[in-house]
Amino acid sequence: MQNNNRKVFDSLVSRTKIYLAIILILLVVISIENFNMIIPSILLYGIIVGYTYYANKKRKSEISETLQDLTLTVDTAAKTSLINSPFPLIILETDGNIIWRSTKFTTEFANIDINTYLNDLIVDIRDEIASGETGNSDILTEMKIGNNMYKVMGRYVNFRNKDKRNKKEYMVILYFIDDTENKKLQKEYRDSKSCIGIIMVDNYEETMQRLEAGEKPQIIAEIDKQMYDWANKTNGVLIKSDRDRYVYLFEQRYLDDIKEDKFSILDKIKEIDTKEKVQFTLSIAISNEGNTDKEKYKSAQSAMDVVLGRGGDQAVIRENEIYKFFGGRVEEVEKRTKVKARVVAHALENLMKDASKVMVMGHTNPDMDSIGSCMGIYRLAKTLNTNAYIVCSENTPALEPFMKSLEKEPEYEDIMINKEVALENVDEDTLLVVVDTHKINYVDSPELLEKAKKIVVVDHHRRSTDFIEDATLMFQEVYASSAAELVTELLQYAEAKINLKTIEAESLYAGIMMDTKNFTFKTGVRTFEAAAYLRRCGIDIIRVKKWFQSDLKSFNLIADIVKKAEILENEIAISTYDEVSPEANLICAKAADELLTISDITASFVLGNNGDKICISGRSIGDINVQIILEKLGGGGHITLAGAQVEGMTMEEARQELINRIHEYFSEIES
Repeated sequence: MQNNNRKVFDSLVSRTKIYLAIILILLVVISIENFNMIIPSILLYGIIVGYTYYANKKRKSEISETLQDLTLTVDTAAKTSLINSPFPLIILETDGNIIWRSTKFTTEFANIDINTYLNDLIVDIRDEIASGETGNSDILTEMKIGNNMYKVMGRYVNFRNKDKRNKKEYMVILYFIDDTENKKLQKEYRDSKSCIGIIMVDNYEETMQRLEAGEKPQIIAEIDKQMYDWANKTNGVLIKSDRDRYVYLFEQRYLDDIKEDKFSILDKIKEIDTKEKVQFTLSIAISNEGNTDKEKYKSAQSAMDVVLGRGGDQAVIRENEIYKFFGGRVEEVEKRTKVKARVVAHALENLMKDASKVMVMGHTNPDMDSIGSCMGIYRLAKTLNTNAYIVCSENTPALEPFMKSLEKEPEYEDIMINKEVALENVDEDTLLVVVDTHKINYVDSPELLEKAKKIVVVDHHRRSTDFIEDATLMFQEVYASSAAELVTELLQYAEAKINLKTIEAESLYAGIMMDTKNFTFKTGVRTFEAAAYLRRCGIDIIRVKKWFQSDLKSFNLIADIVKKAEILENEIAISTYDEVSPEANLICAKAADELLTISDITASFVLGNNGDKICISGRSIGDINVQIILEKLGGGGHITLAGAQVEGMTMEEARQELINRIHEYFSEIES
């Protein structure tokens, strides 16, 4: 208070001195003009100075009294406000010792040991002070005390402790706002929001066809009853929008109950008894993401795509951009029924039984995935007592080690035929199975596609524009690692008991190994399950590994290709194999794999000349989609592994075209 008085008084004195100086200057000027005015001026100035001193002293006293009265009034009001605060308020030291508490605090927390709730907060404050981060002294947190929720607000302030030689210390001022009702209102608002689910009966058409006509209405009614009973538990609305599709609307307050129930409806539907022992399964997708019901429905549709991609017979809840999977009664564990694989396997068996012969064909420049898939389909046909042949017109260097092993097996001496022989023997009852490709111009014999009446496609590549349109049955799963993986699944789910020979199991295993680069890229749970099934068939992994070994000459060629690679966009390696060689495809693929082992390289492309075309092998660790880049050059594949063959260009022209497509890819991403 004394400091405030001093500041106000000093301000008044400063202005008075200025006035006195001005008066003095005027009197001096008057005295110079008229010497007779010197004495009167001195007397007048003395009177003015005396009066000014008296007036200032009196004003200082009045101001001091006014400020003192005002300060006492404010201090009293502040103290009264603190003591009678409508919010519980405390002042405590950083060691947790409470210095002072308001009357409201004492009343509200009379039977509660508040220190047990404040310990964590005090520790956080001490840590902040110790770290020197005291710039922000505001405190804002939430705390549950007893049965109520409180918003805790306050500040911590520092002071000099004279008893401890002016050491800087801190004390904390906290006040508690009861936020219980607000939290209840917020919870009620969230709970009253809608959740939307989509429920589908897996493979409804195929499954219903296996039932007797008189049994179908009973089974449909039983499915509907189970579904409506389950929905009623959550006071939800279930609308049957199609024969195999339901829309499920309920309040979010029941979402935890559904999680706790672990979607028991999945098991109840599977337990429905039928005369033909047909088992029904469901796919369920629920979402609460979106501001409107329309947005939530779209989110549920996206979640349904995920469920179907995982094989059906499970449920997923999409919440806060997180998927939670439920299968049967095991939370977040995928029930691996592989509905589509099972249905395709049964359909393929029926087609093979009705066929006079089965011909299995891969793509041009066949690799281990292509030939391994052919071997698996061949064994399925032979198990069903159907004559089967593998169409393989080329013996590429990549298959040479495998073919030498196959020559030791007498059974396969007459089953490997070229496309000319296949065209001569195809008839109306021949079933043609195309594996590891779905492109008309990439199969071993496009002419065979025109002559065959029944075609089955088993592929794992992304569908292109020149796909086989008139296929009787198509099993195309872009999420699979390889065609060999898909064929292995078909063998697992076939009704006939399949006894794979060792060479057949090894060829399938080699196909998976090749396309996953030793189980590194595009490898999922289903990949390892297929590999485990093949491993149980007694394969020799060492022999499989020898099929992929390179000789010293090839290794040196690959080293030279890697050595002269150039880098684009700071992360893409491009190189060329300049020799014209029928082994160009294999060498380019191995060189692209090797380039990808270099640090900071996220994608690689190697171009080669196989005599007829410029071949390009693309590899990626996943950050760059090589499939999109090579698709622009007429190729295809996957995000991590793709290839293309370019006609009518020189090596340099193809290389420049590839570079242009890479730049185009990055410009599309940036835009």
